Amino acid sequence: MKSLLKSSWYSHASKAMTFPDFELPPTLRDALDGRVAFAFSLAVAASRETLKFFRTTEFQVERKSDRSPVTLADKQTEQLVRSMVAESFPSDAILGEEFGSVPGQSEFEWIIDPIDGTKSFISGVPLYSTLVGMTINGQPAIGVIAIPALGEVIIAAKGLGAWYGQSVSQQSDNKLVRAYVSKQSRLEDGLMVTSQVDNFSHRNADSAYRELEAQAYVSRTWGDGYGYLLVATGRAEVMVDPIVNPWDVAAVAPVIEEAGGRFSSWSGDYDILASHCIGSNGLVHEQVLSKLRPFAS
Repeated sequence: MKSLLKSSWYSHASKAMTFPDFELPPTLRDALDGRVAFAFSLAVAASRETLKFFRTTEFQVERKSDRSPVTLADKQTEQLVRSMVAESFPSDAILGEEFGSVPGQSEFEWIIDPIDGTKSFISGVPLYSTLVGMTINGQPAIGVIAIPALGEVIIAAKGLGAWYGQSVSQQSDNKLVRAYVSKQSRLEDGLMVTSQVDNFSHRNADSAYRELEAQAYVSRTWGDGYGYLLVATGRAEVMVDPIVNPWDVAAVAPVIEEAGGRFSSWSGDYDILASHCIGSNGLVHEQVLSKLRPFAS
Protein backbone atom coordinates (compact mmCIF):
# COMPACT_ATOMS: atom_id res chain seq x y z
CA MET A 1 0.00 0.00 0.00
CA LYS A 2 2.82 2.41 0.80
CA SER A 3 4.27 2.08 -2.69
CA LEU A 4 0.81 2.62 -4.17
CA LEU A 5 0.27 5.75 -2.13
CA LYS A 6 3.53 7.18 -3.45
CA SER A 7 2.67 6.53 -7.07
CA SER A 8 1.78 9.46 -9.32
CA TRP A 9 -1.27 7.55 -10.63
CA TYR A 10 -2.73 7.20 -7.14
CA SER A 11 -2.32 10.89 -6.34
CA HIS A 12 -3.71 11.95 -9.72
CA ALA A 13 -6.75 9.69 -9.29
CA SER A 14 -7.66 11.30 -5.97
CA LYS A 15 -7.39 14.84 -7.31
CA ALA A 16 -9.68 13.96 -10.22
CA MET A 17 -12.52 12.90 -7.92
CA THR A 18 -15.35 15.26 -7.11
CA PHE A 19 -18.80 14.70 -5.69
CA PRO A 20 -21.46 15.83 -8.17
CA ASP A 21 -24.39 18.20 -7.78
CA PHE A 22 -27.78 16.50 -7.71
CA GLU A 23 -31.22 17.99 -8.19
CA LEU A 24 -33.62 17.32 -5.33
CA PRO A 25 -37.24 16.54 -6.28
CA PRO A 26 -39.72 19.28 -5.30
CA THR A 27 -41.36 17.07 -2.65
CA LEU A 28 -38.12 17.12 -0.61
CA ARG A 29 -36.98 20.72 -0.96
CA ASP A 30 -39.11 22.36 1.73
CA ALA A 31 -39.95 19.33 3.86
CA LEU A 32 -39.49 19.62 7.63
CA ASP A 33 -38.82 23.36 7.40
CA GLY A 34 -36.01 22.84 4.95
CA ARG A 35 -34.22 20.23 7.02
CA VAL A 36 -34.47 17.55 4.32
CA ALA A 37 -32.71 19.75 1.77
CA PHE A 38 -30.26 20.80 4.46
CA ALA A 39 -29.46 17.17 5.28
CA PHE A 40 -28.65 16.64 1.63
CA SER A 41 -26.39 19.70 1.59
CA LEU A 42 -24.56 18.37 4.65
CA ALA A 43 -23.90 15.06 2.93
CA VAL A 44 -22.66 16.77 -0.24
CA ALA A 45 -20.35 19.12 1.67
CA ALA A 46 -19.02 16.28 3.81
CA SER A 47 -18.48 14.05 0.77
CA ARG A 48 -16.44 16.72 -0.97
CA GLU A 49 -14.38 17.27 2.16
CA THR A 50 -13.48 13.59 2.44
CA LEU A 51 -12.39 13.50 -1.20
CA LYS A 52 -9.73 16.12 -0.44
CA PHE A 53 -7.99 13.41 1.59
CA PHE A 54 -8.98 10.19 -0.16
CA ARG A 55 -6.06 8.38 -1.82
CA THR A 56 -3.56 10.96 -0.62
CA THR A 57 -0.85 10.94 2.03
CA GLU A 58 -2.30 14.04 3.70
CA PHE A 59 -3.72 12.30 6.74
CA GLN A 60 -2.37 10.26 9.63
CA VAL A 61 -4.12 7.20 10.95
CA GLU A 62 -4.62 7.19 14.72
CA ARG A 63 -6.06 4.44 16.92
CA LYS A 64 -8.94 5.15 19.27
CA SER A 65 -9.37 3.39 22.60
CA ASP A 66 -11.22 0.52 20.91
CA ARG A 67 -8.38 0.19 18.37
CA SER A 68 -10.58 1.41 15.52
CA PRO A 69 -8.88 3.88 13.16
CA VAL A 70 -9.56 7.61 12.85
CA THR A 71 -7.98 10.17 10.54
CA LEU A 72 -7.73 13.92 10.08
CA ALA A 73 -10.32 13.49 7.33
CA ASP A 74 -12.85 12.07 9.84
CA LYS A 75 -12.26 14.90 12.30
CA GLN A 76 -12.16 17.77 9.83
CA THR A 77 -15.27 16.58 8.00
CA GLU A 78 -17.25 16.20 11.21
CA GLN A 79 -16.19 19.68 12.33
CA LEU A 80 -17.44 21.06 9.01
CA VAL A 81 -20.83 19.39 9.43
CA ARG A 82 -21.13 20.55 13.03
CA SER A 83 -20.40 24.14 12.06
CA MET A 84 -23.04 24.01 9.31
CA VAL A 85 -25.68 22.68 11.74
CA ALA A 86 -24.76 25.25 14.38
CA GLU A 87 -25.14 28.05 11.87
CA SER A 88 -28.40 26.95 10.25
CA PHE A 89 -30.24 25.16 13.08
CA PRO A 90 -28.56 26.22 16.33
CA SER A 91 -31.36 24.86 18.52
CA ASP A 92 -30.98 21.30 17.17
CA ALA A 93 -28.91 18.69 18.99
CA ILE A 94 -26.05 16.92 17.26
CA LEU A 95 -24.29 13.60 17.79
CA GLY A 96 -21.21 12.54 15.89
CA GLU A 97 -18.75 9.69 16.07
CA GLU A 98 -15.65 11.77 16.67
CA PHE A 99 -16.78 14.63 18.94
CA GLY A 100 -19.72 13.26 20.87
CA SER A 101 -23.02 14.93 21.68
CA VAL A 102 -24.14 18.55 21.90
CA PRO A 103 -27.62 18.94 23.44
CA GLY A 104 -30.26 21.10 21.79
CA GLN A 105 -33.48 22.87 22.69
CA SER A 106 -35.60 21.46 19.86
CA GLU A 107 -37.06 18.03 19.10
CA PHE A 108 -34.51 17.48 16.34
CA GLU A 109 -31.13 15.75 16.58
CA TRP A 110 -28.56 15.38 13.80
CA ILE A 111 -26.58 12.13 13.93
CA ILE A 112 -23.56 11.97 11.65
CA ASP A 113 -20.73 9.69 10.66
CA PRO A 114 -18.37 11.61 8.35
CA ILE A 115 -16.56 8.49 7.16
CA ASP A 116 -18.35 5.21 7.72
CA GLY A 117 -15.85 2.59 6.66
CA THR A 118 -12.61 4.27 7.70
CA LYS A 119 -10.72 1.04 7.05
CA SER A 120 -11.84 1.17 3.42
CA PHE A 121 -10.99 4.87 3.27
CA ILE A 122 -7.42 4.47 4.52
CA SER A 123 -6.93 1.52 2.18
CA GLY A 124 -7.95 3.57 -0.84
CA VAL A 125 -11.08 1.47 -1.42
CA PRO A 126 -13.97 3.63 -2.75
CA LEU A 127 -16.72 1.93 -0.73
CA TYR A 128 -16.64 4.20 2.33
CA SER A 129 -19.68 6.36 2.96
CA THR A 130 -20.80 9.60 4.55
CA LEU A 131 -23.89 9.25 6.73
CA VAL A 132 -26.26 12.04 7.77
CA GLY A 133 -29.29 11.19 9.86
CA MET A 134 -31.85 13.26 11.72
CA THR A 135 -34.29 12.14 14.38
CA ILE A 136 -37.43 13.75 15.77
CA ASN A 137 -37.91 12.95 19.45
CA GLY A 138 -35.51 10.06 19.00
CA GLN A 139 -37.24 8.55 15.98
CA PRO A 140 -35.42 8.44 12.60
CA ALA A 141 -36.93 10.93 10.15
CA ILE A 142 -34.24 11.75 7.57
CA GLY A 143 -31.36 9.73 6.22
CA VAL A 144 -28.67 10.33 3.63
CA ILE A 145 -26.09 7.76 2.54
CA ALA A 146 -23.45 9.17 0.18
CA ILE A 147 -20.64 7.19 -1.43
CA PRO A 148 -18.27 10.05 -2.28
CA ALA A 149 -15.70 8.20 -4.37
CA LEU A 150 -18.39 6.54 -6.51
CA GLY A 151 -20.63 9.59 -6.87
CA GLU A 152 -23.66 7.72 -5.47
CA VAL A 153 -26.19 9.07 -2.99
CA ILE A 154 -29.55 8.11 -1.56
CA ILE A 155 -31.79 10.32 0.58
CA ALA A 156 -34.99 9.43 2.40
CA ALA A 157 -37.47 11.26 4.58
CA LYS A 158 -40.30 9.70 6.52
CA GLY A 159 -43.37 9.47 4.30
CA LEU A 160 -41.60 10.93 1.26
CA GLY A 161 -39.83 7.87 -0.13
CA ALA A 162 -36.18 7.15 -0.90
CA TRP A 163 -34.42 8.89 -3.80
CA TYR A 164 -31.22 7.74 -5.49
CA GLY A 165 -28.68 9.38 -7.78
CA GLN A 166 -25.43 8.39 -9.42
CA SER A 167 -23.17 10.50 -11.59
CA VAL A 168 -21.93 8.16 -14.29
CA SER A 169 -20.56 10.82 -16.62
CA GLN A 170 -20.26 14.56 -17.04
CA GLN A 171 -23.26 14.39 -19.34
CA SER A 172 -25.51 12.98 -16.59
CA ASP A 173 -28.39 15.25 -15.58
CA ASN A 174 -27.87 14.09 -11.97
CA LYS A 175 -31.58 13.89 -11.19
CA LEU A 176 -32.63 11.74 -8.26
CA VAL A 177 -35.07 8.93 -8.94
CA ARG A 178 -37.18 6.81 -6.62
CA ALA A 179 -35.33 3.89 -5.10
CA TYR A 180 -36.85 0.55 -4.22
CA VAL A 181 -35.65 -2.66 -2.62
CA SER A 182 -35.60 -5.91 -4.57
CA LYS A 183 -38.53 -8.29 -4.86
CA GLN A 184 -36.43 -11.40 -4.29
CA SER A 185 -38.25 -13.48 -1.68
CA ARG A 186 -35.58 -16.09 -0.93
CA LEU A 187 -32.10 -15.58 0.47
CA GLU A 188 -31.11 -18.64 -1.55
CA ASP A 189 -31.51 -16.49 -4.66
CA GLY A 190 -30.11 -13.29 -3.18
CA LEU A 191 -27.07 -11.33 -2.06
CA MET A 192 -26.15 -10.95 1.61
CA VAL A 193 -23.57 -8.35 2.62
CA THR A 194 -21.86 -7.51 5.89
CA SER A 195 -19.04 -5.26 7.01
CA GLN A 196 -16.58 -7.65 8.64
CA VAL A 197 -17.12 -11.37 9.16
CA ASP A 198 -15.07 -11.71 12.33
CA ASN A 199 -17.37 -9.23 14.09
CA PHE A 200 -19.89 -12.06 14.42
CA SER A 201 -17.53 -13.70 16.91
CA HIS A 202 -18.09 -10.79 19.30
CA ARG A 203 -21.66 -12.09 19.72
CA ASN A 204 -20.64 -15.75 19.56
CA ALA A 205 -22.68 -15.79 16.35
CA ASP A 206 -20.11 -17.38 14.03
CA SER A 207 -22.41 -20.35 13.49
CA ALA A 208 -25.29 -18.05 12.50
CA TYR A 209 -23.12 -16.31 9.95
CA ARG A 210 -21.98 -19.60 8.46
CA GLU A 211 -25.60 -20.75 8.15
CA LEU A 212 -26.64 -17.52 6.44
CA GLU A 213 -23.62 -17.59 4.16
CA ALA A 214 -24.47 -21.15 3.16
CA GLN A 215 -28.08 -20.18 2.46
CA ALA A 216 -27.34 -17.05 0.45
CA TYR A 217 -26.73 -17.32 -3.26
CA VAL A 218 -23.91 -14.77 -2.88
CA SER A 219 -22.28 -13.28 0.22
CA ARG A 220 -19.80 -10.41 0.19
CA THR A 221 -18.21 -7.94 2.61
CA TRP A 222 -19.37 -4.87 0.70
CA GLY A 223 -20.45 -3.46 4.01
CA ASP A 224 -20.75 -0.30 6.09
CA GLY A 225 -23.09 2.32 4.63
CA TYR A 226 -22.49 1.02 1.12
CA GLY A 227 -24.11 -2.30 1.98
CA TYR A 228 -27.32 -0.60 3.09
CA LEU A 229 -27.34 1.51 -0.07
CA LEU A 230 -27.11 -1.72 -2.08
CA VAL A 231 -30.18 -3.05 -0.26
CA ALA A 232 -32.16 0.17 -0.69
CA THR A 233 -31.46 0.22 -4.43
CA GLY A 234 -32.37 -3.43 -5.00
CA ARG A 235 -28.86 -4.72 -5.61
CA ALA A 236 -28.62 -6.75 -2.40
CA GLU A 237 -31.31 -8.48 -0.37
CA VAL A 238 -29.92 -8.06 3.13
CA MET A 239 -27.17 -6.29 5.06
CA VAL A 240 -26.26 -7.62 8.51
CA ASP A 241 -24.19 -5.85 11.17
CA PRO A 242 -23.23 -7.52 14.48
CA ILE A 243 -21.82 -4.31 15.98
CA VAL A 244 -23.18 -0.80 15.35
CA ASN A 245 -23.47 2.60 17.02
CA PRO A 246 -26.29 5.14 16.56
CA TRP A 247 -24.22 7.14 14.05
CA ASP A 248 -23.84 3.99 11.94
CA VAL A 249 -27.59 3.46 11.53
CA ALA A 250 -29.53 6.68 12.16
CA ALA A 251 -29.28 7.55 8.46
CA VAL A 252 -29.72 3.96 7.35
CA ALA A 253 -33.04 3.17 9.04
CA PRO A 254 -35.24 5.66 7.15
CA VAL A 255 -33.47 4.91 3.86
CA ILE A 256 -34.23 1.19 4.11
CA GLU A 257 -37.81 1.72 5.28
CA GLU A 258 -38.68 4.38 2.70
CA ALA A 259 -37.28 2.19 -0.08
CA GLY A 260 -39.85 -0.43 0.91
CA GLY A 261 -37.61 -2.61 3.05
CA ARG A 262 -37.34 -3.40 6.73
CA PHE A 263 -34.82 -2.29 9.33
CA SER A 264 -34.54 -3.91 12.75
CA SER A 265 -32.24 -5.05 15.49
CA TRP A 266 -31.40 -8.74 15.78
CA SER A 267 -34.30 -8.88 18.24
CA GLY A 268 -36.67 -7.73 15.52
CA ASP A 269 -37.29 -4.28 17.02
CA TYR A 270 -37.06 -0.99 15.15
CA ASP A 271 -34.34 0.48 17.34
CA ILE A 272 -31.31 2.56 16.29
CA LEU A 273 -29.92 2.31 19.83
CA ALA A 274 -29.54 -1.46 19.68
CA SER A 275 -25.95 -2.48 19.05
CA HIS A 276 -26.78 -4.76 16.11
CA CYS A 277 -29.05 -4.51 13.07
CA ILE A 278 -30.44 -5.95 9.87
CA GLY A 279 -31.48 -4.01 6.80
CA SER A 280 -33.34 -6.03 4.20
CA ASN A 281 -35.85 -5.95 1.37
CA GLY A 282 -38.38 -7.15 3.96
CA LEU A 283 -39.07 -10.39 2.12
CA VAL A 284 -36.02 -12.23 3.47
CA HIS A 285 -36.05 -10.49 6.84
CA GLU A 286 -37.68 -13.20 8.91
CA GLN A 287 -35.47 -15.85 7.35
CA VAL A 288 -32.37 -13.92 8.42
CA LEU A 289 -33.84 -12.89 11.76
CA SER A 290 -34.55 -16.50 12.71
CA LYS A 291 -30.82 -17.21 12.63
CA LEU A 292 -29.72 -14.05 14.46
CA ARG A 293 -32.38 -13.57 17.15
CA PRO A 294 -30.77 -16.09 19.58
CA PHE A 295 -27.61 -13.97 19.58
CA ALA A 296 -29.23 -10.58 20.13
CA SER A 297 -28.48 -10.29 23.85
